[in-house]
Amino acid sequence: MRIAILTFDGFNEIDSFVALSMLNRVKRNGWRAEIACPTPAVTSMNGLKIERQQPLGFVREADAVIVGSGRWTREVTADNTIMSALRLDPARQLIAAQCSGALILAKLGLLAGIPACTDTVTKPWVIEAGVTVLEQPFHATGNIATAGGCLASHYLAGWIAARGAGREAAEAMLRYVAPVGQKDDYVDRAMAAIGPYL
Repeated sequence: MRIAILTFDGFNEIDSFVALSMLNRVKRNGWRAEIACPTPAVTSMNGLKIERQQPLGFVREADAVIVGSGRWTREVTADNTIMSALRLDPARQLIAAQCSGALILAKLGLLAGIPACTDTVTKPWVIEAGVTVLEQPFHATGNIATAGGCLASHYLAGWIAARGAGREAAEAMLRYVAPVGQKDDYVDRAMAAIGPYL
């Protein structure tokens, strides 16, 4: 499974890097998560500059896509060049969004009739886009999932791992990154959030 972690200027490091690190711990042939960006380099909301691993067009061929959040998501949704390049296909791809990434999915029409999770800052904009916002950390309908809150990124990673490699692989991935002495509680809590949607 090839996974694109869509990352823009002003991105939230937690969203992109936690998902990247966790998903690349799943050891399956052909399994790889990579940062995809519209420009060769992007700068995070805290000034960290990174080089992309894949161009924006990679999102069209990826098996799964995570749309990360960031400081300038509304500007991204106003950029017709970027938005027209994001031809995502929920019939073929797993599509997930973290926090303000839900606004991008809403503007692409992918959340029509589907409730979503997002962060408190983005919530009014997602509602304005015609989407019902849930007060919970994770929700999925079919092949589309959303998570709200920076530290909910492991729910998206867990959901993609479970859908792509099986529940056992997802639990092993979550267990690997969980704090020592809390591994069972951490995995149980994560799977309680995503399990009903698998």
